[in-house]
Amino acid sequence: MSRWTPDPTFYPSPAMAMQAPDERFAYVAAMNYGRSDRPDEICVVDVDQNSRTYSQIVHRMELPYVGDELHHFGWNACSSALCPAAPHPHLERRYLIVPGLRSSRIYIVDTQPDPQRPCVVKVIEPDEVMARTGYSRLHTVHCGPDAIYVNAMGSSNGHDGPGGVFLLDHFNFDVIGPWEIDRGDQELAYDFWWHIADDVMVTSEWAKPHQFEDGLVPEDLLSGKYGHRLHFWDLRKRRKTHTLDIGAQHQMVLELRPAHDPRKTYGFAGVVISREDLSASIWTWYKDDGGQWQIKKTITIPAQPAAEDDLPPMLKGFKAVPPLVTDIDLSVDDKFLYVSCWGTGELLQFDVSDPFHPRQTGKVEIGGIVAHNGHPKHPGPLFGGPQMVEVSRDGRRVYFTNSLYSTWDDQFYPDLTGWMARVDINPYGGMSFDPNFFVDFGTTRPHQVRLEGGDASTDSFCYPS
Repeated sequence: MSRWTPDPTFYPSPAMAMQAPDERFAYVAAMNYGRSDRPDEICVVDVDQNSRTYSQIVHRMELPYVGDELHHFGWNACSSALCPAAPHPHLERRYLIVPGLRSSRIYIVDTQPDPQRPCVVKVIEPDEVMARTGYSRLHTVHCGPDAIYVNAMGSSNGHDGPGGVFLLDHFNFDVIGPWEIDRGDQELAYDFWWHIADDVMVTSEWAKPHQFEDGLVPEDLLSGKYGHRLHFWDLRKRRKTHTLDIGAQHQMVLELRPAHDPRKTYGFAGVVISREDLSASIWTWYKDDGGQWQIKKTITIPAQPAAEDDLPPMLKGFKAVPPLVTDIDLSVDDKFLYVSCWGTGELLQFDVSDPFHPRQTGKVEIGGIVAHNGHPKHPGPLFGGPQMVEVSRDGRRVYFTNSLYSTWDDQFYPDLTGWMARVDINPYGGMSFDPNFFVDFGTTRPHQVRLEGGDASTDSFCYPS
């Protein structure tokens, strides 16, 4: 796992990372929970356009247990290993750290020596995770300079205590313990990221396990009980320093995407839904001239009118389709923000060169609660919509899948089958489907995508471009 020289997939700056070789494989978390007695899988998809198996699943690695419900997995190490304070500069980007959101189990998956055939080399059981951290319902993995960071939606008993972040050792993957020293009033968790050169962590809010495991709870949504705050932390002291509340009318502050350039102290947060008009929104957080953190709504995506008969039971009374922004991703050069509208079936591209005045520069449509738009390679109706989004390091390709979470899929898309698509990006703005790339997963539902060698939501950089 350690090398004499830094891993060649690590880059000091975002601009250097954009010169990296194109990815050949995509690793995709694929779920079978609730539909069969099969375990979840890590699927390897060929994304090399020169390959005879392009746009095909070339390997399925079944996990040893049933019922994990994989979610957001990540690499064991990334470009943050090159930061000046990193104690382990010779790590290797080799292992995928794969948590189960429903099971609270962690799999360590080795992608070497054959990246097409990864294998499980270690399993961290839920009892060990809960005993050492006090957390359960594991959600997101980020590789940091000093450890592997994992966040969790709930306490070890699942309901009463707060969600938060814990650490894994870089070398033996032992569970180190909870990250927070002083959390203040933070209770809900979801995503986390950082401005690593400023020693600041940012965390967002979704819900506690009883509010998502059996599906969206309409009463809690309408009464504003899902997350609507961002928390700012001292990354070294591990203490919460500030909270920004965007208002309970805005429910579920989910994905966070800070600027990649370490000189920039701003980022973007996606908000799933407004209780007032079913719109979704994107907010820009930033440090003002006085050094205080602020937040501003910079994009509003309205709901679309729809006939009651075309809507699932949960939405019939509203007579509209909410966009349901469930993921966002920022290109490595901090130019384009991609926004997945899982409800309306749109993937939107915004030029965010000015982070306070985004401009929409592209859109593709596929799936959707009402539209069921097809794909050039699959012209028939499709269910689901753009959900998890991943951008290549050079910013020229965007991959996305269509499954959110088993019980939520069943509420909004009861006939959903899994698929993955790709769009090609015009560097001046605009995007279009790759007509030859469409992966049909059948009844298995794909979620998080990780690209060989890294991608736009994997790495942190400590040197400016």
